[in-house]
Amino acid sequence: MTDEQEQRILVLDDDPTVTRSIESLIRLETEWTPHAFNSGEEALASMNGRIYATIVSDFMMPDMDGIKFLSRVRELQPAATRVMLTGYADKGNAIRSINEVGLYQYIEKPWENDELLLVMRNAVERYGLLTDLDEKMRRLADRDNNLEEIRTRLLKAIL
Repeated sequence: MTDEQEQRILVLDDDPTVTRSIESLIRLETEWTPHAFNSGEEALASMNGRIYATIVSDFMMPDMDGIKFLSRVRELQPAATRVMLTGYADKGNAIRSINEVGLYQYIEKPWENDELLLVMRNAVERYGLLTDLDEKMRRLADRDNNLEEIRTRLLKAIL
């Protein structure tokens, strides 16, 4: 994982005003690199060869709803932290989103910039912690495999 990967934020909303607003907020207030899209298909296509730390998606969109989009994100980039942004405060959808897509946070529109920034900071930090943990677990598994190989060779040498 590179620092650049940790700093990429994907923002998806069918309303260009929303994506421009969040993109500007990210550029002005953070060191992250925002990638804004107004189409779910375009956003998914951008994941070919690009890894995002955090994905912020609108719930209601004409071409693909946020749950469908974040479900695909979960398949393509399972480590990415997923945040839902919506103008429809509905507990049922919030619970469904959390269960179906492993949603990290659900934010209602209109959002408070400070709240959104805090959620994104925590999401980016979470991504970093999870990817570091995965890397450490991979290294431990490699060491375990190496130890098993040594054990097998020693047993063969003894017998």
